[in-house]
Amino acid sequence: MLDERKSEILRAIVQEYIATAQPVGSTHIASAPGVLVSSATVRNEMAVLEQEGYLVQPHTSAGRIPTDKGYRFFVDHLCVPGRLDDASTLRVGAFFDVTHGRLEEMLHHTSDLLSQLTRHASLVVGPAADRAVVRSVQVVGLSARVAVVVAVFSNGSVENETVELSGDISEVRLAAAAAHLQNMLMGHVLEPGEIMKSGDRDVDDLCRSALSSLLSARHPEPVFVGGTAVMAQSFDAVDTVRAVLNTLEQQYVMVSLVRDVLNRGLSVAIGAEHGVEPLAACSVVVAPVVVDGEHLGTVGVIGPTRMDYPQALATVEVVSNRLGRHLSDAAG
Repeated sequence: MLDERKSEILRAIVQEYIATAQPVGSTHIASAPGVLVSSATVRNEMAVLEQEGYLVQPHTSAGRIPTDKGYRFFVDHLCVPGRLDDASTLRVGAFFDVTHGRLEEMLHHTSDLLSQLTRHASLVVGPAADRAVVRSVQVVGLSARVAVVVAVFSNGSVENETVELSGDISEVRLAAAAAHLQNMLMGHVLEPGEIMKSGDRDVDDLCRSALSSLLSARHPEPVFVGGTAVMAQSFDAVDTVRAVLNTLEQQYVMVSLVRDVLNRGLSVAIGAEHGVEPLAACSVVVAPVVVDGEHLGTVGVIGPTRMDYPQALATVEVVSNRLGRHLSDAAG
C-alpha cells in the first residue's frame, strides 16, 4: 500500500495524463492540490513509483505516465465516485421516457447514447431471448388479409410482426386466434413446436403463421456495439486501431469479455486484466442491467486505459439503472 504522499502524487499524475495525454513532469505535479512539495521531492517519489511499477518513463528525460498497475491503484483507492452531470442525466432520462418499439432497436439506440456521453466505444448486451417467457399475446387486424401479432416477454422486450393471411378473416376469428395463442404461450418460453388444435382450421393457420413470425424475429442474445469510430481516434498506432476495431466486431468475444469481468466481481478491467490480447491497450467499464433482482443484460464502455474512470463509471451506472427500469416497466 502506498503512503499518503505517493498516493497523492500518483493521483495527480493519473488525472493530468487523462486530461492531456502527455507525460507528466515533476514541476507540474509539485503544485498540484494535495501534493504541494518541492519538485525534487516529487522526482524522488516518482522514481520510487516507477521502481514499484505504478509509473513508466516512455522516453529518457520525459515525464512519467501511469501503468496498468497505476490505473488499478487509482481506481481501487483514489478514484472518487463520479456523478453524471445534470445535463447528461436529463438526457438519459429523456431518452428512456420516449423510447419505444422493438427491444433490439432500443438497445441499439442505447449503445449510441452511451458512446455519445462517454466518447468511448459502448457495448449493450440485451436479455437472452431463450430465457424469457411470454407475458401476453395480441393479434390485431390491419386489413382483410393482414394482421399484426404483438408479444410481450418477461425480459421487457416487445415483438410485433406482420402476418400475411391466406384469405379474408373475421374479427371473431382474429379474437379467437389471440385467445388461443395466449392460452398456449403465456408463461412459456417461445420455442418451435406444433400448436394445439383449436378446432378451427383458419384460426390454427393464423396461430401457426403468428408463431413462426415471432420465432424468426427472436435473437439469442442481442449485442450492440456503438462508437467504433471514436475508438479509431483514441490510438496513434494503426496496428492497435486495426486490432481493436476487429475485436469489437466479434460479438461472441465481447459478450464473453463483459460476462467474465462481472463474474470476477469487477466493474473495471484495465489493460491485460481482461485477458483479451487485442484489447490490451484498453480498459472496460461495465455494469449489470438488473430487472426484479435478475441480471438480464450488461452495459459497458471500452476505451483507452487513459480514460476518465469516474465519469465512465457514473455514466454506465446511470444508463444501466435506467435501462433496467425501462425493461421492468415494459414487462409489467
